[in-house]
Amino acid sequence: MTRTDPELSPEVWVLRLGHRPFRDRRVTTHLALAARALGAKGMLIEGEVDRNVEKSIGGIVANWGGPFQVEFVPSPRRTIEDWKREGFVVHLTMYGLPFEKYIGAVRGKDCKVLAVVGGKKVPGEIYELADLNLAVTGQPHSEISSLALFLDRLYEGKEISIYHRNPKLVVVPSPRGKLVVMGSRKPKGVRRRKATG
Repeated sequence: MTRTDPELSPEVWVLRLGHRPFRDRRVTTHLALAARALGAKGMLIEGEVDRNVEKSIGGIVANWGGPFQVEFVPSPRRTIEDWKREGFVVHLTMYGLPFEKYIGAVRGKDCKVLAVVGGKKVPGEIYELADLNLAVTGQPHSEISSLALFLDRLYEGKEISIYHRNPKLVVVPSPRGKLVVMGSRKPKGVRRRKATG
């Protein structure tokens, strides 16, 4: 395998609004998986600390490489206001300005970007606080799909070739079956893991 670790710019973090333990755990975990796989550096989660989410994402990072951080924050308003002091805040929604027309404005930023995504109904103040509200389609959709589209268009496909540092497991491209090698980008030997799903 000869994948590289491209420098993705701008650096993106995700703010996930309204996480509710026991109800949103699966979606929040999948949002973090998409964020990590597609180039974001970490995720801030509004709500009380959910150790199950921390453990799930920590396990992915330990096995598949990083860096990727998860942090719980009590106030999205304060988080956004603090971020805006040195960074740029884009809110991904079904409302706002046309996604395709304005994604270039985010791509050109030379500061960190906070991508805000909601779960339950997003408070109106988020629309006012964001530097840019981007309509990722004008249709109802999930926060996972909006983040995935945003990161892919922002990085223009470069995120697909990310090699996460220090993985214990690496998938080897294969026309059939599931081939995973242990702990190295260019392994000397190949070790198959039994497929579980």
